[in-house]
Amino acid sequence: MINKGIVINVIGILIMLLGSFMLLALPFSIGEGSRPAIIWAAFLAGISGCSMWYLTRNTSRAIHKKEGFLIVAGGWIAVSLFSALPYYFSGVLPTVSQAVFESVSGLTTTGATVILDIESVPRAILFWRSLTQWIGGMGIIVLTVAIFPLLGIGGVELFVAEAPGPTSDKIHPRIKETAKRLWFIYLGLTLSLVIVLAVAGMNFFDALNHALTTMATGGFSTKNASIAYFESPVIHYILIVYMFIAGTNYTVLYFAVRGRFKSVIRSDEFKTYTALFGLLVLSVTAVLLISGNTAWEQSFREAAFQTISLLTTTGYVTADYTQWGTLLIFVFFLLLFIGACAGSTSGGIKIIRHLVLFKNSVLELKRLLHPKAIIRIKVDGEIVAPRVLTHILVFFLFYLLLFVAGSLFMMVIFRDFDQPFLSSIGAVATSLGNVGPAIADLGPAENFAKVPVTGKWILIVLMLLGRLELFTLLVIFSPYFWKRN
Repeated sequence: MINKGIVINVIGILIMLLGSFMLLALPFSIGEGSRPAIIWAAFLAGISGCSMWYLTRNTSRAIHKKEGFLIVAGGWIAVSLFSALPYYFSGVLPTVSQAVFESVSGLTTTGATVILDIESVPRAILFWRSLTQWIGGMGIIVLTVAIFPLLGIGGVELFVAEAPGPTSDKIHPRIKETAKRLWFIYLGLTLSLVIVLAVAGMNFFDALNHALTTMATGGFSTKNASIAYFESPVIHYILIVYMFIAGTNYTVLYFAVRGRFKSVIRSDEFKTYTALFGLLVLSVTAVLLISGNTAWEQSFREAAFQTISLLTTTGYVTADYTQWGTLLIFVFFLLLFIGACAGSTSGGIKIIRHLVLFKNSVLELKRLLHPKAIIRIKVDGEIVAPRVLTHILVFFLFYLLLFVAGSLFMMVIFRDFDQPFLSSIGAVATSLGNVGPAIADLGPAENFAKVPVTGKWILIVLMLLGRLELFTLLVIFSPYFWKRN
């Protein structure tokens, strides 16, 4: 039987933590009218979370699989709703659908926005907008895993349900220590990027916000033109490097920090990620040079920036790639389905899944020639268990079904758009992959404000499904989940 008390209790803790994060925006509200909105939002989050925690404080502390999935799914939904309050109370986004869309886009690190004039938004709200991506980047639930033992709550079930990607690597055998190490790396990289961007010429506020959203692979910017506003090539190259790092498996980053470079080189996913990025950059640069519109350095920089931004699902832009011709539009559309490494802050399908599927497809040809042979897939020198392969195949099936179904719904909703088909498949692909910019009417030069209310809610659901790797939400709607053991 599901222990509903502990589910409510933990979600209450998450909401309280969210309220405390909101208070971090108060220093930026000095001299602005956004302070009451921040205070009221933090107060409501605090009182609601505290009430949920207090009323269930004497419940059993045991968390099993089902409770873990309910906490993750319910926690993300609850946190998304409360995160929308600063937008709504401040009047920046006066409708519920707009406020929740921006909130979910932030927490899922999608980066799609419905704000028409970002530079007119109060600084406190802009900071909160960036902070939601930073919180969602590693997952607010992983953060709380580190303190759950103090509350008498085990965290391993939550980590399994929340941790992105099909990776079984562990930095440390104790889940609390794993969460701490993840966050120390995450925080350290964020702080270093703030300093580097400030030295490169950004003011402190812009450097802080872009550091938060870069390490989260989120892509929210303080400028209407995104990174194109900053014309410094140095800033562009800095962000390229940090986006690449942010898209790397944090286990690999931990090995690199500890000087265990053999373990880094041993990672098949990291090698594939690096090779794919290099190949794409060279190819896109070549196409841009052949078109003759830009010099070689600018072509290389813009190719590298747009490629790593979409590959890692960050979503920053320095150029409108929809103006680069049909071939590159198609290439960048395909990037919406790839994603970077599992165990990173990026969204998308993840390279490890593509790698396993590709290896299995190649080996299947060999199995046809040698039907009696036992031929196993290996990643990092280890055999991939049949259960993992099945999981990946089912993931691809569900992902495809959601993409097709979502696109069909959006085509009906977008029937008045100039390019309803391309806009629909782009919006669904970018939402499921948590990327941000799409194509056609929702390309990098546009935003999602024009999407009708029904369309916004559909994309909200798709963003949550993508961020939680499909299964965490889908399993709750299966009849098997609610059957008694």
